[in-house]
Amino acid sequence: MDFNWKKSGIFAAGVLFGTAGIKILSSRDAKKLYTNCTAAVLRAKNSIMHTATVVHENAQDIYAEAVQINEDREKEDANKVFGDVEAVEDTETAEEAITES
Repeated sequence: MDFNWKKSGIFAAGVLFGTAGIKILSSRDAKKLYTNCTAAVLRAKNSIMHTATVVHENAQDIYAEAVQINEDREKEDANKVFGDVEAVEDTETAEEAITES
């Protein structure tokens, strides 16, 4: 059986780098980096939530104004229709008055 020094060396290097990596990742400086990154993510989240709230409020205002515009137009259209009916009735009444005279 032939011992493979290359594979054994790669394995030993992996164990060494893995152990050093764990030490580095669990160090005080790494913890400070994780904390700062987490704080930045929380600030970004707060900013996004604030922007979403503003957009939502603006959308509600736009919707309310659009509903009001449509209601006003419906009232104007109804007044035009009833105004036309009243004008026709006034004309018919005037014509009847003329024919009766």
